[in-house]
Amino acid sequence: MRTQRIALQTILFKEIHRFLRIWPQTILPAAVTNGLYLLIFGALMGRRIGTIGGVPYLDYIVPGITLMSVITNSYSNVVSSFYSTKFQRHIEELIVAPVSEGVIVAGYVGGGIARGVLVGCVVTGIAALFTDLRVAHWEVLAGMGLLTAALFSLAGFINAVFANSFDAISIVPNFVLTPLVYLGGVFYSIDLLPEIWRRVSLANPILHMVNAFRYGFLGISDVPVDRAFMLIAGMTAALTLWAWWLLRRGTGIKA
Repeated sequence: MRTQRIALQTILFKEIHRFLRIWPQTILPAAVTNGLYLLIFGALMGRRIGTIGGVPYLDYIVPGITLMSVITNSYSNVVSSFYSTKFQRHIEELIVAPVSEGVIVAGYVGGGIARGVLVGCVVTGIAALFTDLRVAHWEVLAGMGLLTAALFSLAGFINAVFANSFDAISIVPNFVLTPLVYLGGVFYSIDLLPEIWRRVSLANPILHMVNAFRYGFLGISDVPVDRAFMLIAGMTAALTLWAWWLLRRGTGIKA
């Protein structure tokens, strides 16, 4: 048990130190990009759009933009780090060491969660420069933020397991993750959509994350918050088991 604890602490420290050491590449771009989103879509265009759900448009998009930064950064941190470990053959040292598969998964996922939450806090701080932020439900905000960071950290881990080139780790973010994020209600309410597209949107899990996170900030949501938590918690548990099973089998690692 002591060996596993030390191993977990070591992997976590390595992962956190890695993205903090290169913060101009990991933290600063997200701050600048999301700051521009807030300036252009919120502060400038928001004046013409008015309100959605009874709140100013800028306030309405802040939760979605914040969670978008959590999603992209938690995912990219793990997929790049774990694939680099595979590519440089460092993963073999972990496999032969007396470290359980669960500890390896937890260490890398923990690093992804740390980066996602840190960037989310930075983006929230930037948003506070544009509007007066108030949190309606802290427990919902924190719970969905952590669950989302964990889910996409696990997704990044699984992507890295199957990837066999640096190009392969960019396919999912570019062609799957980005469309789902932008169609996940970050910039609009699904109540504005025709009924058929509203039903289609409900199949997007990111829509449920964004709305539950928005409920934590503003107290409004287009979907039932309890169902959103059950959905995301279930997906997180499923991906945790899948990541552990893949690592135990040696998928993408052992010849």
